[in-house]
Amino acid sequence: MLADKKAVTMSHTQVPQVPIRLLGGIDAGGTTFKCALADATGHILETRRIPVTSPEETIGACLGFFREMLTLRGAKLACLGIACFGPVDVDPASPDYGTLLSTPKPGWSRTRLTQRFFAGLSAPVILDTDVNGALAAERELGAARGMRSAAYVTIGTGIGAGLFGPGGFLSKPAHPEFGHIRVERHPGDHAFEGVCPFHGACLEGLASASALTRRYGDPALLPRNHLAWDIEAFYLAQACLALMLTARPERILLGGGVMLAEGLMPKIRAAFAKLLNGYLELSDADIETLIQRPALGDDAGMIGAVTLARQAVAAGNWSD
Repeated sequence: MLADKKAVTMSHTQVPQVPIRLLGGIDAGGTTFKCALADATGHILETRRIPVTSPEETIGACLGFFREMLTLRGAKLACLGIACFGPVDVDPASPDYGTLLSTPKPGWSRTRLTQRFFAGLSAPVILDTDVNGALAAERELGAARGMRSAAYVTIGTGIGAGLFGPGGFLSKPAHPEFGHIRVERHPGDHAFEGVCPFHGACLEGLASASALTRRYGDPALLPRNHLAWDIEAFYLAQACLALMLTARPERILLGGGVMLAEGLMPKIRAAFAKLLNGYLELSDADIETLIQRPALGDDAGMIGAVTLARQAVAAGNWSD
């Protein structure tokens, strides 16, 4: 009996331990890649912000983060979600899925993100736009929760938009290029040629953080009463109007670094009301409900990237 008990004890100690399966997420922005490691429920365990330089250096630093954190926890990666700046191929059926297209970001065009991260981490990779990822998170946890339709516009280094309706995300298997729509010039802004290398004075060329910096220097140093914010509000109000009159979303979320400026949101709502000019009979309270800041703040894209990974695993898109 003693020998049998010993044999049983030995067999138990020899059973290999199954590694913990964790989720990864990257909010791949034009200035910073925000990396997150999360448990199977999406609860974030570790984060790291990595400045964007060259593809080799930035991707290498991201891979280093995930390898380090996974090793420390004795874990494996079940799936990596990437919420990426664009333009990027988001069609899973495309041979160029996860590849950046002709982006204004120097040195990043034709970078094959999904391929590089799959090779570096030996885990499935799912990729969508940064705004779609942020909107996915806001629909589950934030300011668009319970909404049948919603739009998310990010105003940072560039400008992009994600739109969700009853049929899912708009434009699938591609994605909108909303930042490059044409807008009417503000009367005090006719001299500025715009920063977009493709279109000059499109929405992104006139209202992105890059455009503000080109005109005025660091936007964070501008006083609240500076004309720059009236100009910015005029352009962003036009963006909201275009979304409202076409997609008719129940909620428009304005995120990104530019929206951290104190007093900008009331200016946008006021400019929106003036442009709408009584059409659709929206009250000030209706407009305040319609146009809001994201509830998840600066972390929406990162949480969204983890959300993409969690949803892919839950849907059974990949198996071990």
